[in-house]
Amino acid sequence: MRPNTRNKNKRQRPSDAADSYSQILRKIHEANDVTDEDVNQLFMISKPLCQGCRVNTRDNPNCFCGLVPPVNGSRKSGLWQKTSEIIQALGPDLSSELRASDSTPAGLTNLGATCYANSILQCLYMNTAFREGVFSVEVDVLKQYPVLDQIARLFAQLYASKKSFVDSDAFVKTLELDNGIQQDIHEFLTLLLSLLERCLRHSGVSKAKTIVQDLFRGSVSHVTTCSKCGRESEASSKVEDFYALELNVKGLKSLDDSLNDYLSLEHLNGDNQYFCGSCDARVDATRCIKLRTLPPVITFQLKRCVFLPKTTAKKKITSSFSFPQVLGMGSRLAESSEHELTYELSAVLIHKGSAVNSGHYVAHIKDEKTGMWWKFDDEQVSELGTHPFDEGSSSTAQSESNGSSSSRNTKDVNQSGSSSIKSEVFSSSDAYMLMYSLRCGKKESQEGQKENPIDIANGEVASVQQPEGCYLPSHLDKWISDLNATFLEACKQFDSTKESQLKTLAERRQEVRTILSEAAVQSLEEQYFWISTEWLRLWADTISPPALDNTPLLCSHGKVLASKVTLMKRISELAWTKLESKFNGGPKLGKGDYCRECLMDGARMVVSSDSYRDRRTFMKNIAIDVLSGKCEDGNYYVSKAWLQQWVKRKNIDAPSEADAGPTNAITCSHGELMPEQAPGAKRILVPENLWSFLVEDALKVTPEDTSGCPCFPLDSAQCSHCTSELSEVAGVEDALRTIKAKQRQNHDKLAMGKGITLTPQSRYFLLPSPWLVQWRSYINMTGKNSSAVPEPELLDGVVNTLKCQKHARLLERLPELVYRRGSLFQKNPSTDKLTIIPEDDWKYFCEEWGGIVEKGVSALIEDGSNTNRTASQDVIDLDQDSSPDNMETDDQQLIIRTFPEVCEECIGERESCELMQKLTYSEGDVYVCLVRGKEAPKSMLNASDSSFEVDRRTSKRSRRTNYGKHTSLKVSATTTVYQLKMMIWQLLGVMKENQELHKGTQLIDQESATLADMNIFPGDKLWVRDTEMHEHRDIADELCDTNSGPQDIEEGFRGTLLTGDITFEAC
Repeated sequence: MRPNTRNKNKRQRPSDAADSYSQILRKIHEANDVTDEDVNQLFMISKPLCQGCRVNTRDNPNCFCGLVPPVNGSRKSGLWQKTSEIIQALGPDLSSELRASDSTPAGLTNLGATCYANSILQCLYMNTAFREGVFSVEVDVLKQYPVLDQIARLFAQLYASKKSFVDSDAFVKTLELDNGIQQDIHEFLTLLLSLLERCLRHSGVSKAKTIVQDLFRGSVSHVTTCSKCGRESEASSKVEDFYALELNVKGLKSLDDSLNDYLSLEHLNGDNQYFCGSCDARVDATRCIKLRTLPPVITFQLKRCVFLPKTTAKKKITSSFSFPQVLGMGSRLAESSEHELTYELSAVLIHKGSAVNSGHYVAHIKDEKTGMWWKFDDEQVSELGTHPFDEGSSSTAQSESNGSSSSRNTKDVNQSGSSSIKSEVFSSSDAYMLMYSLRCGKKESQEGQKENPIDIANGEVASVQQPEGCYLPSHLDKWISDLNATFLEACKQFDSTKESQLKTLAERRQEVRTILSEAAVQSLEEQYFWISTEWLRLWADTISPPALDNTPLLCSHGKVLASKVTLMKRISELAWTKLESKFNGGPKLGKGDYCRECLMDGARMVVSSDSYRDRRTFMKNIAIDVLSGKCEDGNYYVSKAWLQQWVKRKNIDAPSEADAGPTNAITCSHGELMPEQAPGAKRILVPENLWSFLVEDALKVTPEDTSGCPCFPLDSAQCSHCTSELSEVAGVEDALRTIKAKQRQNHDKLAMGKGITLTPQSRYFLLPSPWLVQWRSYINMTGKNSSAVPEPELLDGVVNTLKCQKHARLLERLPELVYRRGSLFQKNPSTDKLTIIPEDDWKYFCEEWGGIVEKGVSALIEDGSNTNRTASQDVIDLDQDSSPDNMETDDQQLIIRTFPEVCEECIGERESCELMQKLTYSEGDVYVCLVRGKEAPKSMLNASDSSFEVDRRTSKRSRRTNYGKHTSLKVSATTTVYQLKMMIWQLLGVMKENQELHKGTQLIDQESATLADMNIFPGDKLWVRDTEMHEHRDIADELCDTNSGPQDIEEGFRGTLLTGDITFEAC
């Protein structure tokens, strides 16, 4: 049971501990002597031993708790870190990479996206005949063709390496593959076999020279037969080689169905008739594929990737597809063979994932020697048993161990009219390639011989020697032996380092626990020694601690300092002897090594601090009376704000830096008393005794200040210079307030922002609206913040900016007018660039802000019903309200004539430049809203249906409406509509093909066009509707297809050795 130490070891509050310490020092000062009892109390020697504390206490030198964790505990770092983490820090445990047994295949490292290459390489290696053919290539040929050398070395490592997986980096670099891009596994197999075939033809060893074509290459012909004369076309005699047969999967359920589809007849009739040379006419015909020869290893490529015309995208077919363990191919040949062509399933290559151009490849391969199936998933290799999928799967149960839905069933399979073959049938929704190997006859099987590659058409059996046992050429055997020796030595070195580290760790932990168990001092009479807590913590928590260091505990006299008792521990003589003998260092601080001189000095300082604290408390009370107005005998000025802060500070034992400068805030730059009207110069009178105390503290804090603390007695005069300056400033401010008041009176409506009632046949003037807004802010700002608003510019310069330099005409569009309640007003004075003002206001402005009346832009509102409208181009449309009060104005036409006239030429040029700048924007925000329903709200139809508005204000936040939420998208002028739709797909989940995107009423459907082409600018609000016409698909498919783009069979490997000329590869 854990002992109860709640009360015994209860930590004192800092204030309580300080008071106790001060009391002992006061006692020493009074007695002028240090007793043993005083030492025991100051150094807290008599405190009880701690047991069971959660942390190590600073105020008990006898507490050793918390220096080490509990028996089964650990820490994040140091000596008590978890053993597994300490071993992990040594580096990778190479022993974990050892191959389980010689019969267990080795894996291949995935260099990023090279799982497709790993799967094919494992299939080729597990084929004994191919592996032996590679091993038999001459050394000179290997040197001439690096790809042969690298694949031979890779196979040698897979065969004899002690490691559980092999690094394929050298082979991948030799092929110049991009290990960051996923490629098609069938394309890689075809190109690799073609490359190896071209390289191996230079070998003089017969079984190596043609091993690729002998094992993997078959042939077909495309036969077109005339239905009229029965003759075959000339092209039908041409034979084409293949490494894999590409079979359709879509709409087909089994391998048998796919083979039937592959070899089925195609009827050519109607517009697709065939021109027969014998008949000399276009006739009906049939076309089909005929198998001419079959290799010992048949590879079937299942075409799970299909093109969708509606979406112009690729999609993976994930329907379940069944295939037998035993496959009869004799009846599918164009010409019958005397051999029984029965194949057994030898490998299944699986593609995991829904996207066409991404995902992951794994290979399930059968060991030819043992008949066991293995799963090759890059570095991981696991045994599957006697079936290509998990043993637990059955005809009804589904297996997910291979990342695909698979099942198997045993039944009699009638394959294309051949005799029934009892075979197990497997199914998978992710099988991508199937490999079948020719089954040996019973007699040959018993003799240990394999049937050789067959030319089915001629019924001949070629001669390819197959050795009974596996072997490595001498150069590869020596090379792999050296690699294994190096690897095993590294494993041995790691194990040795690990064992040494664990031994050191166990010894150190035992040492720490033993010494700490002996560290407690049992009685006051027993000899003890002081040790630094910081070093003790370091020693107890470090595998290799430094030398013992007690110097932080020493005073200037080389003794133990009592004030540092919280930084040290009291340990027994036995514990000290063990630590000193092993870690040296010091100094040795024993029972009587405390510093008497420092104790006496500390006692004197405490008594002095008591006196200062009492005085400060007394003066603080006087200051409180001064601030509250109860003290009337003040003789000296101090800053009122400074004194208020001084009162708020807590009582301390000595002056601090904040006690300096009681009169700094009321001292002007001339060294005299600052006028009280100045900002921050409020002052207050204090009595002489308080002033003397404040000055004394200030001088103690800043003794280097020779000028001392400025003193201002009661009769001190204010600085005349500062008083004069303040008077001048006050006069200027009074005059300015008068001027502003006068302008507010002259322009009462304009100052308040009220609308100006306009009258036809009257003369007005036009002012820039921004200038008027600045003027309004200036004259309405009074008080302390009046200087914060700058004065508006002089009118003469402002008016000149309204006129073009080329023609001296008006450079802005005229504002619109509107009738409201029978009166004429400017329609949008808050947003228009020009504001119409009365003639009287213009004259006042000219007097007040340096304008010339004659140079202003005048405007005359005329009744245009009887006026020739072609006489002036400055005609403006008048908006009518629909209220009854305005019915009498229906037939009224008003025009605005300005002098000077509006310059349409210069305005057009400026607007064109502004528009071009907008068309080249970058990092702008457009807002997209998903509209649900058949019709969009009118607010959305009108939101962006108008022409582009220059410098309009837009909200930076997304706004939720009753029809959806505006989503902000970062775009630029060069962003295409296609890219915008992809952003919408990602954020709103609406597939690109289902998006009906609008700006107002404009449909945006040209995916190749840029946003600038479609007049989409920052701040525009777009809306999109989900038509749900096309079936939903994953955006990853689109991204992968976009990145890959349309490509032919070799585009994915362009620039690599697979598509290059091997003549340039030779050394």
